[in-house]
Amino acid sequence: MKIVVADDDRQILGALRIILSARSYDVVVAANGKQALEKVIDGHPDLVVLDLGMPELDGLEVIDAIRGWSTVPILVISGRADSAEKVEALDRGADDYVTKPFATDELLARIRALVRRTPASDEEPRVSFDDVVVDLGARRVTKDGHPVRLTPTEWQILSLLVRNPDRLVTREAILTEVWGPHHTSDSGYLRLYLAQLRKKLEPEPSSPRFLITESGMGYRFVPGGEQS
Repeated sequence: MKIVVADDDRQILGALRIILSARSYDVVVAANGKQALEKVIDGHPDLVVLDLGMPELDGLEVIDAIRGWSTVPILVISGRADSAEKVEALDRGADDYVTKPFATDELLARIRALVRRTPASDEEPRVSFDDVVVDLGARRVTKDGHPVRLTPTEWQILSLLVRNPDRLVTREAILTEVWGPHHTSDSGYLRLYLAQLRKKLEPEPSSPRFLITESGMGYRFVPGGEQS
């Protein structure tokens, strides 16, 4: 498994390379934001470990650039402990956040958790509908041949639906899978995310044909499109 590690602190960068290589990860390092983005574009890693305070491009700019075309998991490691910084990084598309100084065991556990959520690219199919292609292995969506930027939460919802074509997926099932068992009543969030997915993927978001609401129950992905 390939991991891109980006940090402008040479000592931390060297330590992370040693720690991760010892666990049999294929580690590619970058010393600034521009290098990090280049390594991700050229190397197609399975995970990105990213510092926020880097020269040339800061970590938030790198997250924005990556999320423009890829859903690769991003783990932020940063000395910025302010909660607003964490929220911004997560809202911009990071999947997890660890504050420096961090314990090695915790970092490795976070990496393992993100890796477990990532399907093997050679075992997962592509799902097509209309002019949209959902590549479950690469965690990538294109529409009319162009990349579609999805947030991590949008991706989780979409992948759950397309893995269950023509089947009703209840609101409770989606909320439990994406947000956890303590959020099964937060259906308002789910409606907002479905509306965003429709804007990005449906030919007519106000009259969806593929991401269908089953009133009072949940949602259904119809690959062939529901007829009006």
